[in-house]
Amino acid sequence: MATLSSSRFTETQGQYLAFIHAYSLVNGRPPAEADIQRFFAVTPPSVHSMIKELERRGLITRIPRQPRSIAISLPEDELPRLRQPIKTTGEKY
Repeated sequence: MATLSSSRFTETQGQYLAFIHAYSLVNGRPPAEADIQRFFAVTPPSVHSMIKELERRGLITRIPRQPRSIAISLPEDELPRLRQPIKTTGEKY
């Protein structure tokens, strides 16, 4: 399965997908672009450009101008593992 999905997106795109998925599981809602920016330590235009590219490729869906509306379009078993852990406050656990 990994070979099939790996041709659909780059390693960096896969990490963005993995982060969106993991963040959604941990926080119960999708990340805002600012959350993605902080996690990957990139600029806001870089995040927005990546989100638009993931959407163009059909890997995510979102509602324009609606915050936290990103949804992964791939089955969970096709997502790569996130290489860097998400920091949480641990209040829910």
